[in-house]
Amino acid sequence: MKPRAGGSGTILKWTLAMAVVELKKAKKSFGSVDIIQNVDLRIEDGEFAVFVGPSGCGKSTLLRMIAGLESVTAGEICIDGEQVNGLDPSERGVAMVFQSYALYPHMTVKENMGFSLRIAKRPKAEIEERVAEASKILQLDALQERRPSQLSGGQRQRVAIGRAIVRNPKVFLFDEPLSNLDAELRVATRVEIAKLHESLGNTMIYVTHDQTEAMTLADKIVVLRKGQVEQVGPPLELYENPNNIFVAGFIGSPKMNFFEAEMAKGNKLTFAGASVVAPTAKGAVPEGAALTVGIRPEHFDRDEKPDGKIDVAVDFVEHLGGTSFVHGFLSTGEKVIVEHRDAGSVKSGQSVSVGFSAKDIRLFDSEGRRIR
Repeated sequence: MKPRAGGSGTILKWTLAMAVVELKKAKKSFGSVDIIQNVDLRIEDGEFAVFVGPSGCGKSTLLRMIAGLESVTAGEICIDGEQVNGLDPSERGVAMVFQSYALYPHMTVKENMGFSLRIAKRPKAEIEERVAEASKILQLDALQERRPSQLSGGQRQRVAIGRAIVRNPKVFLFDEPLSNLDAELRVATRVEIAKLHESLGNTMIYVTHDQTEAMTLADKIVVLRKGQVEQVGPPLELYENPNNIFVAGFIGSPKMNFFEAEMAKGNKLTFAGASVVAPTAKGAVPEGAALTVGIRPEHFDRDEKPDGKIDVAVDFVEHLGGTSFVHGFLSTGEKVIVEHRDAGSVKSGQSVSVGFSAKDIRLFDSEGRRIR
């Protein structure tokens, strides 16, 4: 591989490895409890994949299985074409960045970053070179002689990332690395991680419960629930074309609105007092079928001549500067959130009518599966 430009315009003098990561029927059980259930997944060379899902879905366990910190009950994990099930973490060519920075308090930034190479008995000149290059990428040159107690949270996390870079791994693994940072630092560090991937090009796997992080960082999102993969794909693909209600509700903030619906005569959907032609082929759903309609908050009032309208009893209005979110209830008692660019005149207790287009409807069957 040719040398790559660093984030500050420097050129790396050592080649960074890349690798495909494959999971084949990977399973992890604790006794009779299945935590990871027959996961099949392929993460391409140089791809930034994000594991996302609610707490307890198994995303961190899956990452630790790849790292070698958790054993595999069944199935295979392959890195760069080699099965690594029986290999120690140090032999897998991976480097992990944890939620906690895990820096040695008595060591300087420079010493922390080079520690793993010293333990591996690498030549001093090589250690110096790798630490210097990683420092330039992460803009840590001015902090080399400081100790962790003299650094901000964001700076400590950059040091932890630098410690991973110097190991020249095939795969970077991030386990909720921004959870300990405040909101402003989370955004700044998220941008730095995105730039790091752009400049290095390594395969990266990132775990988070924050779908905003997933949407902004990922080439590929892996949505997990109860140890199973619900859907895999690019961020916008999952946002626009979710396979089921769970993915539709998890990806997007605020989440998609869901309304109980029924298929009426003439391929008409009826819900919340509205009646529109269903966005499916006529006859695809039998008349009288119980369905769920999904509409995202930003898809209301997009057209001057909407296909349908619903009446919303306004509960409160959330103003966020450039946009606002109107929270309310339908006549059916169902909750609804409407994104509104000009909500200054909307007040709690009012009733407003909002339109929508049939093409923006996402339709789900009684089991929560997408009907296309």
